[in-house]
Amino acid sequence: MPAVKDKKKTLEYKGHPLRRKDNTIYYGKMTDKHIIVLEILESKDFEDMTLATKVAVQLQLTETDIRSRDKILKKSEKSNFYEAMDVAAVWLNRALSSK
Repeated sequence: MPAVKDKKKTLEYKGHPLRRKDNTIYYGKMTDKHIIVLEILESKDFEDMTLATKVAVQLQLTETDIRSRDKILKKSEKSNFYEAMDVAAVWLNRALSSK
């Protein structure tokens, strides 16, 4: 029997990967021209979990040779993570489909 490599499964939303580092979530592939950065600014405890109550959403370029503030193409703040991901998915799909 051939050896089977155990691949780490990547969490995806609408076909794009999600990566989290602390309170920052990166949505999209760094190899693409655009990526979404979601930052959880505020949260509250609800029963046995923590809910995001304020999330910053930014559409950014992934190019490394431009200044950080010049990478931001769009930004918004949402009152929960669901609304933030809804906007993020639309922005990323539109940015990646436009040539």
